[in-house]
Amino acid sequence: VYVAWQFRETQGSWSWDIPALTAFAATGLSPGQQGWVLFALLAGFAVKVPLFPVHTWLPLAHTEAPTAGSVILAGVLLKLGTYGLYRFVLPMVPVAVVEYAPLIAVLSIVGILYAALICWVQQDIKRLIAYSSVSHLGFCVLGLFALNPLGGQGSVLYMLNHGLSTGALFFLVGMMYERYHTRDMRELGGLATVMPVWSFFMVFFVLSSVGLPGLNGFVSEFLCLVAAFAASPDAQPYPGVLGPWYAAFAGLGMIFAAMYLLIMVGKVVFGARREPDADHHHAASSLPADLTPREIGVLVPLAVLCVYLGVQPSVLMDTMEGSIADTLAAYPALVESRPDPTLEAVAEMPVEALVEADAPNFATAPGETIGGDDGDG
Repeated sequence: VYVAWQFRETQGSWSWDIPALTAFAATGLSPGQQGWVLFALLAGFAVKVPLFPVHTWLPLAHTEAPTAGSVILAGVLLKLGTYGLYRFVLPMVPVAVVEYAPLIAVLSIVGILYAALICWVQQDIKRLIAYSSVSHLGFCVLGLFALNPLGGQGSVLYMLNHGLSTGALFFLVGMMYERYHTRDMRELGGLATVMPVWSFFMVFFVLSSVGLPGLNGFVSEFLCLVAAFAASPDAQPYPGVLGPWYAAFAGLGMIFAAMYLLIMVGKVVFGARREPDADHHHAASSLPADLTPREIGVLVPLAVLCVYLGVQPSVLMDTMEGSIADTLAAYPALVESRPDPTLEAVAEMPVEALVEADAPNFATAPGETIGGDDGDG
């Protein structure tokens, strides 16, 4: 609304056309105005992603939602936040994005690591997967604000891959819950002996989620990390405002994800045989112990796509390459023209301080002259 109002003030008429408002905001708003627009848009989209520290609603929503609701939430609705960042924030306020990209990247990395650590202490499998979504979507945001094509492609690819692998995990948790009426890892174990097909799909989609090479999660996660690593100010042809340290800390999230998800698989699938006490849960389900053909039919297409996008990601990357290049076209010049903080600090120093710092020291000891002992100087 603010951008539309500014458009009216300068152009003389209202417009709600997104391309027109985007072009106007990118060139017609001052850096300060772009900063306000950035944080206003971020306030909405960050909640939807969700980005740390406004992520707390997601685990609660997933825990209370039915299986279908969790699948739709993970596969579609969360991506509206990252899509909004890509569709509106990056092209609309490029000057502000260059200025605040390091801050947003830090929030992404904190979310990646914080959510991964929270996953370690979860006993509810569904809540664990929900927190893993917070961690994974942090990689999406990090890739976007690397401001280079690798990051853009990795982020958009991650949006799809996260929906496939995490949506499938929610399906599997729902199928297990229909049989045992619990999601508590302390009450489940050794399910590979009674549900081998379910266990196979569970292990497969967990490996996809942690980024096993050859599956879809690896490509998108790797691209986001490489993009952040390469987003240094002297990089060409796409200089950035991040760098290797951002990628290093984000990479810890990949290690933590492998640990907490594989620990969960070890307990539930391959651990000691445990089933919930019938006295403390609903009556036993009438479903067969393992998956039905209908349930297998739901999971097989998702598994096929995970493999296909893991070995042939260029199918999607080639499609999105032109759009991402257009979105990021203005950023190399903006990053290169960004003021150097060191030079700014020197420019703000008082003249007296500069003179004192640069002037040679002609001080002499008592009784000495500058010209030496002979007095001829």
